[in-house]
Amino acid sequence: MSEKIKVGVYGAAGYAGQDMVELLLNHPHVELIFATSSTSAGEIVPNTDLRYVPAGDVTMTDADLVILALPHGASAVAAKQAVDNGVRVLDLSADMRLDTAESYKQWYDLDHPHPELLDAPYGLPEINRDALRNVQKVAVPGCYPTTTLLGLYPLLAMDALDANAPIIVDAKSGVTGAGRTPKPNTHFVTVHDNLTPYKTGRKHRHVGEIEQEIAKITPSHGILIFCPHLLPVARGLMASIYVTLNHRITSDRVHSLYTNHYADEPLVNVLPLGVDAQLKDAVLSNHCTISITPVTDHQVHITSVTDNLRKGTASQAIQCLNLMYGFEETLSLI
Repeated sequence: MSEKIKVGVYGAAGYAGQDMVELLLNHPHVELIFATSSTSAGEIVPNTDLRYVPAGDVTMTDADLVILALPHGASAVAAKQAVDNGVRVLDLSADMRLDTAESYKQWYDLDHPHPELLDAPYGLPEINRDALRNVQKVAVPGCYPTTTLLGLYPLLAMDALDANAPIIVDAKSGVTGAGRTPKPNTHFVTVHDNLTPYKTGRKHRHVGEIEQEIAKITPSHGILIFCPHLLPVARGLMASIYVTLNHRITSDRVHSLYTNHYADEPLVNVLPLGVDAQLKDAVLSNHCTISITPVTDHQVHITSVTDNLRKGTASQAIQCLNLMYGFEETLSLI
């Protein structure tokens, strides 16, 4: 491609937006033309000649592609404007992830401003790669769903889970997953030397997203029990996943299933048996790292780790960008 695609990032001063900008600057086929932020307006965008500007001060149609790191609700409004003007969209919010306006209302307690956007493909390349090629808009998954779904996918694809047993996901995320806006529960004095579960039961918004995508892959599965925790670290996400297998496979074959399934996936690493995935395997990496531990003949513990701002958000968006434009999928990521 001789000319670079012009990209603008909305919400570029947030944690995910900053990683997004950093990765875009390393992309040989991208020119970053604007980065918006209302709170940081006038400040220099690191490593560029640009300054953050309010969203109202940019002309969206100057861009070929916009990346939206905005809150849910606001993101849909910007996405609709982009689509109507022929500008491609990568949305990092939840505004295009759920399939129906009813589901969005259930999990986000908000009437969707533009339900017509909900036909966007779900941007998890390892599962949905072909649907992401040469499209106008993509819903980039959340960090918890990405880490969980990659940890489950080979077993889901084989329909190998016992439909009468729960899928238990004990997940832990670094504080950047809560966003840059200060909140009482994310202050240093609250988080330091502490580990806190939050939105337990079926309260976390990502439950709906994870269940939706599981149901698309396998017709039979148990209820999802999902419990997120706030880790006293800046970044990184670990999902400890506990599943019960059905008659299709025994636990001693699961590791081989995963190594074979992910053998050609450049951004998924399956560790050798006996080696447990750790947070440091993923932090500041664009990869998902997975370990498999057989527990009994029909029960398996899977550990899946990502960087919540990278494979959980920004580097996944770059994967989607590359597929949208026909570039090498790992360009600027490896």
